[in-house]
Amino acid sequence: MDLQDWAGRWRLDAERTTITTHSPTFWGFVHVKSEFDAVDGDAQVDGDKLTGTLRIDAASVRTGIKRRDAHLRSPDFFDVEAFPTVEIVAESGEVTSPSWVTLHVRLTVKGHESELDLPVHVRNLGGGAVQLSTTATLNRRNLGVDGNLMGMMGDAAGVEAAAVFVRQP
Repeated sequence: MDLQDWAGRWRLDAERTTITTHSPTFWGFVHVKSEFDAVDGDAQVDGDKLTGTLRIDAASVRTGIKRRDAHLRSPDFFDVEAFPTVEIVAESGEVTSPSWVTLHVRLTVKGHESELDLPVHVRNLGGGAVQLSTTATLNRRNLGVDGNLMGMMGDAAGVEAAAVFVRQP
């Protein structure tokens, strides 16, 4: 795979994109899964340069329990009124093997920035679409997501993303 093969403008297909988190709670006995329902984004590949942005509506977090969802939206966690968007900006990327790219990204949550190198699996879906999949473990406290009643939650949160981008004319 060569980045030049993917040259052009790309738009996120939100309907085929999933972003989930997994967080241990109750001192590690229970894992809470959440999903973000509202995302958008775009990318550009120009020669060997890859850039892009993924924007997540923080208020779209869903766990299946309304009371928990409301708490996740509160200042204890995402503080969606003050910080409505979680943003991931890909500043560059490099091909590491035939179907893998390492993206150098800047993640911003609640005004806290973190730089990450994400290994991303690239899958051609045909019809001008490509799926980028990655997993990461983040320290939620480093990103200001620090609500933790009685020490029930660990600091690590797993994130899984499968983002589908469609080439634009």
